[in-house]
Amino acid sequence: MADPPACCAACATCLLCPYSCRWITAKKKRKGLRTTKCDCSWFLFLFCVFLFTLVWLYFAIIILNDFHNFNEFIFKQRKLWLDWSLVLLIATAVLITYSSVLLVLALCLQLCGQPLKLHWLHKILLILTALVVAAAFTGLGIKWAEEWRSARISLQATGPFLHIGAVGGMTLLAWPLASFVYRTHNTGLKVFLLLVYCTVMIALYLAPLGITSPCLMEENQLPPKPALVGHRGAPMLAPENTLMSLHKAVDCDVQVFETDVMVSADGVPFLMHDEELTRTTNVQAVFPERAALNSTAFNWTDLQQLDAGSWFLKRKPFPTVQSLSAGDRQQATKQRIPSLGQALEAAKQSNISIMFDLRPENHSDYQSFVNATLAVILQSGIPLQQVLWLPDGFREQVKQQVPGVQQVYGRKRLQNEKEPLLHVNLPYQDMSSEEIRQYRQDNISVNLYVVNQPWLFSVLWCSGVSSVTTNACQVLKEMKHPIWLLPSSTYLMIWIVVDCVSFLTILWAFLLLKKCSHRRRPAESETDVLLTKINSLMQE
Repeated sequence: MADPPACCAACATCLLCPYSCRWITAKKKRKGLRTTKCDCSWFLFLFCVFLFTLVWLYFAIIILNDFHNFNEFIFKQRKLWLDWSLVLLIATAVLITYSSVLLVLALCLQLCGQPLKLHWLHKILLILTALVVAAAFTGLGIKWAEEWRSARISLQATGPFLHIGAVGGMTLLAWPLASFVYRTHNTGLKVFLLLVYCTVMIALYLAPLGITSPCLMEENQLPPKPALVGHRGAPMLAPENTLMSLHKAVDCDVQVFETDVMVSADGVPFLMHDEELTRTTNVQAVFPERAALNSTAFNWTDLQQLDAGSWFLKRKPFPTVQSLSAGDRQQATKQRIPSLGQALEAAKQSNISIMFDLRPENHSDYQSFVNATLAVILQSGIPLQQVLWLPDGFREQVKQQVPGVQQVYGRKRLQNEKEPLLHVNLPYQDMSSEEIRQYRQDNISVNLYVVNQPWLFSVLWCSGVSSVTTNACQVLKEMKHPIWLLPSSTYLMIWIVVDCVSFLTILWAFLLLKKCSHRRRPAESETDVLLTKINSLMQE
């Protein structure tokens, strides 16, 4: 490679010290410290690790919508509660910051004409970074495969902006690339790098042809805002599956209170999600020898002795717990496990619907659970159209005994459906925007769960979903409009402008650096001639 022009010693030292752990001196420069092919390979590896880590950062942000499920899973396995999303974000921030700083240093060194001598410690850390991110992706694919579908949905919200960001980033790379191309004498490497760069840029310029989003529409085409279904109430504002949580959900304008029902040993239906009581009550303190038993093994008198609210303040399942008022904190400590009858009465007084699953469905006495639950519904006096029935077990019996109850199915419709489905309740990953639109046209109410992030709510809003189940009703309540909404013509104009500006910037970078390289060559030639003459005189 040709010797590049040097920057000032201070700049070179500031760049080389963190990247190469070297000090630039005249003596070292005379020894010919140059970038070798091995150094170029390590720079390419650094660039790949940066992109790999950047993609993981994107995934980490996307899976935050569902991370509370992961926290619950870990608690079920290890009996340890921790907000693992903080661990994820901190670790990801460290990795992306490290690789970003190294990449910026390398690009600055290239622009300043300094050698890319990556220190051995950085090489080890980069390999470890790549292995950690690869392990994270592998674990995601094995234990949480549905998040790949979440990422695909997220591209409908971020695709247009990722395109602009990618074009901008690759455009900026034109400067160090042009600098390298005009300095190296390796023709094969020049051609290879230029071909790769041009291929990537052409792909990015044409990427919007494959970008689709339900939010690319006219304002007058926007469907109505989806109704909100409180997932176990308002679990960010109150202990889940309590009357306080129900009332907080009502304050968030939810139309449906979603919960889970179990039946005690003496036949009283009550609200509880987990099969064990350890996560959301103080059962370990009150009944330590029975704490590991199934919730259905306790009678109603025992369940009423449990504190169902203090855990919420202690474990802080959501960051919003820290901002609760003193009154809410005091109210939370007074919460007890509510019976289904109490929940139905509260729903009737608040004029909201209640949707529930009856658990566990594999219990040997499940039919008696169904009978006890139906009896409570009929005794409560709640209008039956306000009750949404989710369990599949003994559904025909339920239809006969309480025909007014709305049947909600946890599956898509079948081709030869005997009775038309009026309500479906599915994970948000299980329905595409096209299916949502088709169900809407066929007057089928679609509820998707669990939707917490505004970006996801915006995509489903634009798709035309009827309602969403959410933990963050207080956040989605305040949304008066999707995060973004663009007419297709406007996006087309943005696409063309971005691509044109990028192309002209790249052209300008290559022409400018070519002109600068031509100016340097005469000066370098004169210096070489002078040094040759001095060397000849000294030899004489």
